[in-house]
Amino acid sequence: MEGYYGKPIGISKPKLNEINVPLILDLIEGFYLLQKSKIKIYKDKKSVTEEEMLEICRKEHHNFDKKYTVYRNFRDKGYIVNPGIKFGCDFAVYQKGPGIDHAPYLVQVYNRNELISSTDIVLAGRLATTVRKQFILAIPHGNGDVDYLALDWWKA
Repeated sequence: MEGYYGKPIGISKPKLNEINVPLILDLIEGFYLLQKSKIKIYKDKKSVTEEEMLEICRKEHHNFDKKYTVYRNFRDKGYIVNPGIKFGCDFAVYQKGPGIDHAPYLVQVYNRNELISSTDIVLAGRLATTVRKQFILAIPHGNGDVDYLALDWWKA
């Protein structure tokens, strides 16, 4: 549960010992911390329940349940998970956290029956290779488990 959450206000590349400011949490982080009873969330001075927060997340986050399953799976294993929007994917996954190390993994969440074109695979691979990261396809199941397929690129 320890680790890195949110983005400190006013510090672009923080070091762990200098974070003493409020944090901006992504919805998925907030929901995770609420589920783990680490934070309380308030709206209009009223406490927000886990069910109410889940409803908000589903409304604001496309495919929230599947993405949350992948997020929780990585977090529960001790990884730091940030939105991957700047890399064109769902998540950037760190071992220690942004500003501390570089994210070794880019993760895109797919549905089990979703088709993935060869062009999508090549684009993902080229992007991951350019930023020196491994691209991972994450495919959650209904029971909370996730299958991962990691793509590596090499020259013949």
